[in-house]
Amino acid sequence: MNSDSIQKMKDLLEAHRGESHIVVLQDFPDPDAISSAFVHKLISAAFDIECDIVYSGKISHHQNIALVKLLGIELIRFDSSVNLRKYAGAIYVDNQATTAEEIVRRLEEAEVPALAVVDHHELQHRIEPAFQDIRRSFGATASIYACYLEQGLIQLDKSHKEHVMAATALTHGIFTDTGGLIRAGVEDFHAAAYLSQYRDPDLLDQILNQSRPKRTMEIIHRALEDKVTVEGLSIAGVGYLRAEDRDAIPQTADFLVTEENIHTAVVYGLVSGPEVEECIVGSLRTTKITLDPDEFLKEILGKDCAGNYFGGGKSSAGGFRLPIGFLAGGKEEEYREHKWRVFDEQIKHKLLAKIGAKGHDGAAPKRQD
Repeated sequence: MNSDSIQKMKDLLEAHRGESHIVVLQDFPDPDAISSAFVHKLISAAFDIECDIVYSGKISHHQNIALVKLLGIELIRFDSSVNLRKYAGAIYVDNQATTAEEIVRRLEEAEVPALAVVDHHELQHRIEPAFQDIRRSFGATASIYACYLEQGLIQLDKSHKEHVMAATALTHGIFTDTGGLIRAGVEDFHAAAYLSQYRDPDLLDQILNQSRPKRTMEIIHRALEDKVTVEGLSIAGVGYLRAEDRDAIPQTADFLVTEENIHTAVVYGLVSGPEVEECIVGSLRTTKITLDPDEFLKEILGKDCAGNYFGGGKSSAGGFRLPIGFLAGGKEEEYREHKWRVFDEQIKHKLLAKIGAKGHDGAAPKRQD
C-alpha cells in the first residue's frame, strides 16, 4: 500500500474534522462495499466525523443480510426524504459513482462535494473527488481499508468489540471479492493475515455458511435450462426477477462459469419491484485471462446520453445495468413477455457479435439442450 495515499486520507479526514459525511455504496452493495464502508465510518469517528452509509437498491444476498444483522451494521436505504444538505461531503466506497446514479444526481443537485473515492475497479471518470485511492492490483476494497488500519489510521484492539467486528467484516469482504482467495493478490493475502489477529472466526463462519435460498436455486435451474453456449461463452437470460432476488444473478454466473469447457458466463434478468426502477441487471464471470470484463462490457453496451457506461468490471468479473425507461411497467402478460424477448435477443446478439461467433448472422440464437 502506498504510504503517501494513507497520509493523504489522514490529512483529508483531519481537514474535515467535526463534519457529517455520507458514505455512498452501489445500489446493490456486496460484502466488500458494506465492510469497507463500516470501517470507513469507524475510522472517521476517530476524527469526530459522523457518517451515514447510504444505498438505494436492495440487500438481498443471504450472506449480505447475515453480515449486516450479525454485526449490527447500520445502513440507510435512500429515498426522497433523506436530507442531503446536512452532509459536508460524500465518500464513495467500492464504487466511483457509476453504480449509484440516483444518489449521485441528488448529491450534485444539493451541491455536496465528492471528497474521496476508495475503490479497486477500473477508473471510471464519473466524478472528480478531492482525493482518490484506486488500487487495481488489490482484489478487494476491503484490503485497502485493512492497510489503512495496519498503517495506524486507527489502532485495532482485540478487546474492543467493534474492532473485532470490523476485522471480521473486512475478512469477509476480501474472501468474497477474491473468490475465496483464489483470485487474491499479494496485497489481499497480506491484508487477510493482518486481520486474522483480530477477526472472530466463529462469527465469520456463521456469515459464510448461510444456506442458499430456494428462490436462488430456482433461478440457477432456469439458467441451466435456457442458457446458450457458444465457443466457451455461456449466456443465460433468466427473465423477470423481483428486486429481492437480484443477487441470484451474480450467484448464477458464478455457478455457470464452473461448467466444463466454459471460460465466461453472462447472466442477466429484468429486475422490477414497487420501490426499484425496472431495469436489466447482469453479471459476467470469466476464467479467461485474456478477457478484460471492464473493456468487454463497455465496448458491447456503450454509454448513456450523459456519457456514463452501462457496464464495467475488474480482473475476472463485471456487471451491468440497462435502464428500461419509457418501456418500464405494464402488467399484461403478453406485453411483458414481448418486452423481455426483445431485450433478451438484443443482449445475446451483441454478446455473440462481439466474440465473432461462427455463423452468427444476427438472428436470435437457439438455446442449448
